[in-house]
Amino acid sequence: MRRICVYCGSNTGARPLYADAARELANVLVRHDLELVYGGADKGLMGIIADTVLEQGGKVHGVIPKLLYEKEIAHQGLTELHVVSSMHARKSMMAALSDGFIAMPGGFGTLEEIIEIITWGQLRFHDKPCGLFNVDGYFDHLLGYLDHANAEGFLRSENRQMLLCDRSATGLIQKFERYTAPHVDKWTG
Repeated sequence: MRRICVYCGSNTGARPLYADAARELANVLVRHDLELVYGGADKGLMGIIADTVLEQGGKVHGVIPKLLYEKEIAHQGLTELHVVSSMHARKSMMAALSDGFIAMPGGFGTLEEIIEIITWGQLRFHDKPCGLFNVDGYFDHLLGYLDHANAEGFLRSENRQMLLCDRSATGLIQKFERYTAPHVDKWTG
């Protein structure tokens, strides 16, 4: 692995522990010589993780749609900033640049991005690890939903296990390093 994409909030959340977790993940990425790929903004958890990686001497690749760039929320101090035409182009480029994907706490955008990329893995469009940095149990209800979908026959066990999860950044990266994508067809096994 060379680059990890991190999906996270453009807000900092209600508690300081989310900002602390962004710094923790940034430090772990730099210690493992992993470059950050993210949404290119200078706000919220996005700005915190990018700033921390840069402060630690790491490399940061931002990908931002032109509309958001024009609203002046783009981080101007990145190793590389890609300005693209749309959200679809943003997600496609982030996927192409990255060797793994982590979701931190966030809102609709964060959830949509990690669900889309894990779906691409389920469909075998890629074999890259996808995971949740489950800060203080933030994703516990989502994990419960996925377990329910599995129990109800809508999500195969092999595909459910594709979404890695850990409450520590170090633990999640270690799981990424050991990850092997399942070779099961979504429909026939």
